[in-house]
Amino acid sequence: MMSAAGIAAEVRSGQRSARAFAEAAIAAIRAKDGAIGAVTRLLDERALAEADAVDAIVAAGRDPGPLAGVPYGVKDLFDVAGLPTTAGAGMRADATPAVADAEAVARLKAAGAVLIATLNMDEYAYGFVTVNAAYGTTRNPHDPARLCGGSSGGSAAAVAAGMLPLSLGSDTNGSIRIPAALTGLYGLKPTHGALPMAGVFPFVESFDDIGPFARSVADLELAWTTLSGHPREGGDPSSLSAHDGLGWAPAFAGVTVGRLDGWFRADADPELLDGLDGFADALGGGPLVELPEVARARSAAFVMTAAEGGALHLPTLRTRAMDYDPATRDRLLAGALLPAAHYVRAQRFRSWFAARAAELFERFDVLLAPAAPCVAPLIDDQTMIVGGEKVPARANIGLLTQPLSFIGLPVLTVPLLRPGRLPLGVQLVGKPGGEATLFAAAARLEAAGLTGFSEPCDVR
Repeated sequence: MMSAAGIAAEVRSGQRSARAFAEAAIAAIRAKDGAIGAVTRLLDERALAEADAVDAIVAAGRDPGPLAGVPYGVKDLFDVAGLPTTAGAGMRADATPAVADAEAVARLKAAGAVLIATLNMDEYAYGFVTVNAAYGTTRNPHDPARLCGGSSGGSAAAVAAGMLPLSLGSDTNGSIRIPAALTGLYGLKPTHGALPMAGVFPFVESFDDIGPFARSVADLELAWTTLSGHPREGGDPSSLSAHDGLGWAPAFAGVTVGRLDGWFRADADPELLDGLDGFADALGGGPLVELPEVARARSAAFVMTAAEGGALHLPTLRTRAMDYDPATRDRLLAGALLPAAHYVRAQRFRSWFAARAAELFERFDVLLAPAAPCVAPLIDDQTMIVGGEKVPARANIGLLTQPLSFIGLPVLTVPLLRPGRLPLGVQLVGKPGGEATLFAAAARLEAAGLTGFSEPCDVR
């Protein structure tokens, strides 16, 4: 599949039409998605109209934008004008249609991107597996017998399967980073509040963020700069190539790197740790460092997630409780019943934990940690090993991501280069506002041949 940057370059130069790329993406979805289950709605009429509008701008001799003609999809909690925003819930299939696009969708459209589809997710974003009672289970393109992660699983699977070059998801406790790791993609959870949340169905306001998925650093950064409204210094982002490594050297000069120890390494796959240690060497070496009380941070994140999610849904739970997926409903009800004192204590601990992280960032610019501790679990055996015991994957596969989004840090997930093998991913963690440094580090790793997307193949 051609890169997003490559598509934009061809459309802007008139080599190929945006309509041709849109038609190719629609055909790919129709051919592939039956085995994957990533797409909830194919927006072919809108897509072709948007593509024709881009082509008309090109024909008039004007620039349609840095994402000209790039097909993309969005997690089914972004408002799309004229459609109900389901947030992955069957009970919202007949909700009042959105009157306008989400701000992020509007920004991509203004940059010339073409919206092709809405994408599957865990109901109300409360999960890590994209097992959905109304819209089905999204399967991992690297092995359809395995989970693809969640809650932005459809967004990851659509890109990993080659149906789309870009997609948008959301991340509350790891919902971009987990599926990126399990499907071998690059995924960005930005600094909390850095990207527009207007028109995105909420879950936990304290943690919710949106971000892109892509197969390369350059494509991910192209999406990020478009969404953030801050183009990268040095010219047109659609012309960047992360593989030459040259444009990134100034941004990376003098950067210090550490490897998070303790909780973050205790249950990780040994091959993942070997890869992560190789990353540290490639980035100039990085000592093992400890972030204290990580287990408490994860527990506090659970408390705040349950409490805010429960409070958000309480009015609907009072009138339509039986319309929820039981697995979602029961957790929301439990959260709504939490004593307020627990939430207050979690908030206080959050401030303490953020201060400890800030102390680490006085010494380091980038911290490395596994994203998911293992390869994608099987759909028929949704478990993983933690502390030598088999535990449910749905509740535990985010154990390495939750403590970081708990304090709003930016995290860029990168895939180990593992052709013919199930994906593993690493989190590059930055200080608030440090996305540029994370992109520079990711580009250096990609240029060194240590990271990269591996095409799905039969690994069973």
